[in-house]
Amino acid sequence: MLDDNGGRNMIRKFMILITGSMLIGIGINLYFVPHHFLDGGMIGIGLIVHYWLGFKPGLTIIVLSIPLYMIAFFKDRALFYNSIHGLWLSSFMIDFFYQWHEANVLPALYSGLVGGTLVGIGIGLMLRADSATGGTDLLAQLIGKSFGYNVGKLIFMIDSVVLLIGWSIIGLESFLYSLFAISAVGFFTTILTHDKDSGGYSFH
Repeated sequence: MLDDNGGRNMIRKFMILITGSMLIGIGINLYFVPHHFLDGGMIGIGLIVHYWLGFKPGLTIIVLSIPLYMIAFFKDRALFYNSIHGLWLSSFMIDFFYQWHEANVLPALYSGLVGGTLVGIGIGLMLRADSATGGTDLLAQLIGKSFGYNVGKLIFMIDSVVLLIGWSIIGLESFLYSLFAISAVGFFTTILTHDKDSGGYSFH
């Protein structure tokens, strides 16, 4: 059984996951979707499929992540359990807030800044709670652990491929604004997680 401190930490972690997922859902739908912006990773893939085929991005993220989570379940059970709840929560929030995707009236530049800030803070909070939003980061971690590659470089490579694929779908203007938005995402994610690897923050 969990002691009082362990129970409080679990509740705190869950509340942070919900908050982070909500910020991601709001940032994606109110600021990225109206201007056809992209993000990197599995969120970016979900947005590409949405812009191209009209499928729900959150549901797409879950479906495409299933094979990777099955691999993680057998190869790294701790990584699987730490990530699965973040996947479900963030994907649900992305699809839940879609109903307000026409509420934003900000121009593209400001939407990139505000949306990137919200998504970056949301992802940063989830990473601080030892979770993630989808499969490509999980894939990078699995490859990195199996073959000794740098996880950060792998994530960058995967994100670059996602953006290049999306370029042909959203066009040059939206692609350039997407780079600006992703820079904001990266900045705020880095700010929130800069001390995590050094042990400056933990729920455990």
